Amino acid sequence: MANDEHTVDRIRRVLSERKVEWNEKRMFGGCGFMVDDKMLCGTYKGNIMARVDPVEVKDLLAHGGAEQMIHGGRPMTGYLSVLPEGFDLDSELEFWIGKCLEFNPQAKSSKKK
Repeated sequence: MANDEHTVDRIRRVLSERKVEWNEKRMFGGCGFMVDDKMLCGTYKGNIMARVDPVEVKDLLAHGGAEQMIHGGRPMTGYLSVLPEGFDLDSELEFWIGKCLEFNPQAKSSKKK
């Protein structure tokens, strides 16, 4: 969990530097970051769960450091699991958060009405 807290702090720093308004929500045993009531990214078992444009998934997997997010034995459309080596450098973390922020305006809200 200490590694996750370090990652959470790093994500907070990137979002703050980009002047993004967000909320945090404990989920999946980690911390989810919500922007405009939509899941942006989060920590999950030492990795980062990144919500990205499903159209870009193939290219982003080729970028390296990430794998398709699987839940219940099925791939989660538009979600990647970024491994620690994929966000070790600040520039890599900023890349992934940037990809999440690019998709966020098009993402559907899961907020209950």
